[in-house]
Amino acid sequence: MKRYLSVCSVLAAIVLFVYGASATVSAPSIFGDHMVLQQGKSLPVWGNADPQEKVTVTLGKKTKSATANAEGKWKVEMPRMKAGGPYELTVRGTDNTLLFTDVLVGEVWLGSGQSNMQWNVANSANGDAEIAAADYPNIRLFSVTRTVATSPQDDCEGAWTLCAPATIPEFSAALYFFGRELHQQLDGVPVGLVHTSWGGTPAESWTSRATLESDPDLAGMVRQWDQALADYPAAMDAHNKAMEDWRKAAEEARAAGAPEPRKPDPPRGPEHPWLASGLYNAMIAPLAPYAIQGAIWYQGESNANRAYQYRKLFPAMINDWRNTWRQGPFSFYFVQLANFREPLPEPADLDWAELREAQTMTLSLKNTGMATIIDIGEADDIHPKNKQDVGKRLALIALKKDYGKKVVWSGPMYKSMKVRDDKIIIRFDHADGGLATSDGEAVKGFAIAGEDRKFVWADAVIKGKTVVVSSPQVAKPAAVRYAWAINPVCNLVNGAGLPASPFRTDAWPGITENNK
Repeated sequence: MKRYLSVCSVLAAIVLFVYGASATVSAPSIFGDHMVLQQGKSLPVWGNADPQEKVTVTLGKKTKSATANAEGKWKVEMPRMKAGGPYELTVRGTDNTLLFTDVLVGEVWLGSGQSNMQWNVANSANGDAEIAAADYPNIRLFSVTRTVATSPQDDCEGAWTLCAPATIPEFSAALYFFGRELHQQLDGVPVGLVHTSWGGTPAESWTSRATLESDPDLAGMVRQWDQALADYPAAMDAHNKAMEDWRKAAEEARAAGAPEPRKPDPPRGPEHPWLASGLYNAMIAPLAPYAIQGAIWYQGESNANRAYQYRKLFPAMINDWRNTWRQGPFSFYFVQLANFREPLPEPADLDWAELREAQTMTLSLKNTGMATIIDIGEADDIHPKNKQDVGKRLALIALKKDYGKKVVWSGPMYKSMKVRDDKIIIRFDHADGGLATSDGEAVKGFAIAGEDRKFVWADAVIKGKTVVVSSPQVAKPAAVRYAWAINPVCNLVNGAGLPASPFRTDAWPGITENNK
């Protein structure tokens, strides 16, 4: 009898294992009710199933099938579609069917970066009014839950929702105002906004390990984190002991009416958002290759002390994402650092100025654009509340470059310089409508230096599409800088009122050149 029960138990376990191991067809969370699919591009749909299981995908009247590979992964490419909907998307396997309803086709944009991208609508300028007016059922929102991973993930946590007063308060303000502007200027085309950001994070967290390791100037960040993870168990043991000592010392201090000692900081481990590639693994990789028109990026503060390194890191990250998506060099538009802190009385070398320069240099990549916001920051807050103009300036770039609208999309950009006697003549691109000042006063923000590299504030006069810069203190000028400060006093704009981007004409060594 015991032998009979034992055999039956084994058979039951085998049956349970076989049926329990049978996977149902699935798709990552980026596919869901209310999603927006990118118009005009082939549409990858993918997921997991049993190895060799046939999966059939239907979108509208189009159907395609695929067979899951040995790892249980499948993917189909649905044909291009024009804006419209709603549609249903079905994914049918052997044992189950997924049904996604209220699917629209339109424009899909991804928004990422650090805290200024994370900054929500509720805390932005005129937040209450913006929330009350946010009734746009054809704008759809998807927010990726913030998490870290040590290897690329197949899925993330998130869900599509309709844009409404109930859903918009915690959503990214910059991304929402960008998407709203597109929606309005493109005659109500559906817009899908995918938000994936984390405050205070550096660009290397958003870049794949393979890309970082491929460049000797970036690989050191991976090695540093590998060492930190290897040391983490011992470091946590030491931290736990330090916490026990701290708690005792804190109790004694409170009993004696003395200040508490400083609480020990925990070591950086596998869940730290600065982990090299950690956010790419958890918050970017799961989204690809979902078809998108492009991405907007609002970051830089956390890399400012390594601005020269950012010259390589930022373009590497952009190319990394494009390689991950495998849909070509999609549009990538970013926000230059805003003005912040109190203005300085004299010209100086500063890391934020060098970071802005690194951002400008990234424009050499194809299909990139930069929104300059040197005029709308706040001296006492690294998170300027005016996210409306941030979103609009990013949208101007997209409206021109992606949608062919006749708009002025950039402020004046330095083009060339020419020394003439005791003056330097600066020529600009994007001087649309002529150069002017935002306040109607004399031009501010220019500094000039001779070969001694000692910059002084300069006199500057607008002449057509040029600015003539000079100073009685510099008889033989060699270089000019404009808005080269953390919070520059500057006022040069074009006829559309868009601010000139900070720049320098020299290539003299900067203060972050050797920082890694």
